[in-house]
Amino acid sequence: MKPRIVTGIAVIISICCLCAARSGDKSTGLIESNFAAWNAHDADKVASLYTDDVIYEDVTFGLIAHGSAEMRKFAADFFAGVPDLKLEVVSNTSMGNHGSVEWVLSGTDVGLYKTGKKFSVRGASVYELRDGKFSRNRDYYDSASIMRQVGVLPKGAQ
Repeated sequence: MKPRIVTGIAVIISICCLCAARSGDKSTGLIESNFAAWNAHDADKVASLYTDDVIYEDVTFGLIAHGSAEMRKFAADFFAGVPDLKLEVVSNTSMGNHGSVEWVLSGTDVGLYKTGKKFSVRGASVYELRDGKFSRNRDYYDSASIMRQVGVLPKGAQ
């Protein structure tokens, strides 16, 4: 009896892992497209990867974009503020229509604090998907790290 239970549990775990991997495959392609669009500085392409009623939140700066037009403007403004913006995926985790991405953002501060200095910061996004697009996104990162690197805060400030 015990071998059957163990076999049954192993089959259930395998099916769950396979389903999780398949749902991750859908979001992985979307994430790759999203990061490619941000790295190409293509605000139209970025906006096209989000639903028409997207809610995109930059928690650090308290900015929220509602809908495609505001999403496009948000991306364009960010490209103007950090003209050499580069995003790198560190890790991606997804389950069904929810997931998170850890990333590194780097570039030159032209419009955030207007210092002209380079910075690099780790961050994470928490997202929701609907109909093959991002429907909600929340970005979290440490602005004090950026501020120290561009000289707005002293290096030793915590």
